[in-house]
Amino acid sequence: MSSNEKIKKVVFSVTNCICNDQRVLRIAGTVKSLNCDITIIGRKSGDCCDSDSVPFRTRRFRMIFRKGFLFYKFFNIRLLLHLIYNRYDLLVANDLDTLLPNYFVSKLKQLPLVYDSHEYFTGVPEIQNRPIVKWVWKTIERLIFPHLKNVMTVSDSISFQYESEYGIRPITVRNCSKNANQIIPFSRDELQVNKDHLLLIMQGTGINIDRGGIELIEAISKTENVSLLIVGGGDMITVLKEKVIGYNLSERVKFFPKVPWKELIRYTKAADVGLSLDKDTNINYRFSLPNKLFDYITAGIPVIASNLPEVSKIVTENNCGIIIPDVSPAEIMKAIQKLKENQDLLAEFKKNAVIASESLSWENESIKAKSFYSSILGLS
Repeated sequence: MSSNEKIKKVVFSVTNCICNDQRVLRIAGTVKSLNCDITIIGRKSGDCCDSDSVPFRTRRFRMIFRKGFLFYKFFNIRLLLHLIYNRYDLLVANDLDTLLPNYFVSKLKQLPLVYDSHEYFTGVPEIQNRPIVKWVWKTIERLIFPHLKNVMTVSDSISFQYESEYGIRPITVRNCSKNANQIIPFSRDELQVNKDHLLLIMQGTGINIDRGGIELIEAISKTENVSLLIVGGGDMITVLKEKVIGYNLSERVKFFPKVPWKELIRYTKAADVGLSLDKDTNINYRFSLPNKLFDYITAGIPVIASNLPEVSKIVTENNCGIIIPDVSPAEIMKAIQKLKENQDLLAEFKKNAVIASESLSWENESIKAKSFYSSILGLS
């Protein structure tokens, strides 16, 4: 870039807590490497928002309403006003719940817009039995999506779905993890976990309904010499804690809150096996390619995963884990026992996960994102 060339100002919008939204932070870092000035707009969510852990300029809205219609209404109004009264060169809407104000301002100011769909939003389980809510979001999508020029998503399956609906195929940039070779895992003593147990981990910022948590706890209750870390947050955490108490598993199942990625990977690298147990109960889970899968691979640990097409493809092609036919306590228990009793198989899967991490890394995947944004910003 020449010395007299203007630095581009890019604004990312997301309704999540910025601190732990790894996709937004990774994409923002990639765009910043193009010599852009970055701002991320999100919500004031918790004590983590008071730290300086996010390496970008941020604007966090304090919201009276924490969820539901009134939250989205007032968040989008505040986002709209901010985008109107501040100067940016590129708008980035992360997920459907920030798209409307970004699209309006992009038309008003004649600015380029990127839509980054982190999931198949109208297929999430939380709105499938709420027809009015689903209709509202689907209507917004149908009105805007056909007019979008720059669209990105997280898996080929979601990309194909949008192409079949709107004739526009988004570029796929997967949620691959950064290289974690230099990150030191927690010790079993630090985690207060039995050193002789097979240690499992289930992680995620959305440990919600139909993600296999209840079935996993039941499987643990019927399996000896196995411990479990549950790291993250979500709608089912309280229910899972109650289940753990009910099964008298508090010594073997430990809960940890959402943490920044570098700390999360310390938990992940301490484990022997990672779990990805989303059920095929909705189109969003069916087509998902979750962060946790790539975190397990970058940590060099095998995976026990449900039989979803995108996840199954990664695990099978790299021979780094076990795909179970259905998410039931019996099948989870069978997979755990197989790895616990066959140390050679466990070692082989670990070795293959390490090999897979060399190609399935953000360092490689970000090349696509950099090319995508360079083209939009006129830098290539």
